[in-house]
Amino acid sequence: MATQEFYIRNEAETDARGPFNLEQLVSLAAAGQLTNETLCYDATTEAWAPLGNNDSLKAAVFPEKNKLVMRKDIKVATLNRPTNTAAPISVDDMLAAAEGKTSDTRGRSDPEGAMARAAKIGMWAAVLALLASAAGEILPAAEAIQTLAWDKLVKQPLVVLGAVDLFLAVLLGLGAVGAYPFVRFRAALGLGFVGFIFYVQGLETPLIAAAAGAVGLYFCTILTNTLAVLLAALAAILGMAGVTYFLLSV
Repeated sequence: MATQEFYIRNEAETDARGPFNLEQLVSLAAAGQLTNETLCYDATTEAWAPLGNNDSLKAAVFPEKNKLVMRKDIKVATLNRPTNTAAPISVDDMLAAAEGKTSDTRGRSDPEGAMARAAKIGMWAAVLALLASAAGEILPAAEAIQTLAWDKLVKQPLVVLGAVDLFLAVLLGLGAVGAYPFVRFRAALGLGFVGFIFYVQGLETPLIAAAAGAVGLYFCTILTNTLAVLLAALAAILGMAGVTYFLLSV
């Protein structure tokens, strides 16, 4: 179990956190970020189940501690004398400190949380890039779509790609990150197919925009560093918007 990797999430969340090893799970439990109700991915059943349902994992993450009993008649001298102005520390204060939300701990939050936020930025950037791309691929053929003029639609091959972009954008918007492999395939397809169209026509500017959009879209789905994700998001959105601007202006 020591080398096993674990993925966790709360019941109300759709995005998983991980992978963690057993030692990291113990640290999270000690910081109050894990409970018996926390969902843990069981690779055996390929399903999510409360951590408390796994007796062996529960015993390892929440080990029983010997209770210390102090005699009431023993007085321990201490230099840490409380003052009247010192406010008591609550459980919420300790949890906030563990999550880097206090003035003393801000900027030292769990790196896993930073990675999760970066992944969320990449997901929404991919949604915007796909919507921008779909607009440029579908809107020029809007009249043909409304009238179901198949002879005109045949001359608009990008309509199919626009429908795929729109579908993938909806999936990601609903939090279906399992669609990432299809998004990466679409990025490669767009770079090859759309880029080829621009290349044979000698259109360098939209070709560069299509390449930037496809590369940015691809990296939005794999990067977990905030700065890198922001750069990929900028390339994806601006690149796709540039292609759309060209397609709508011709």
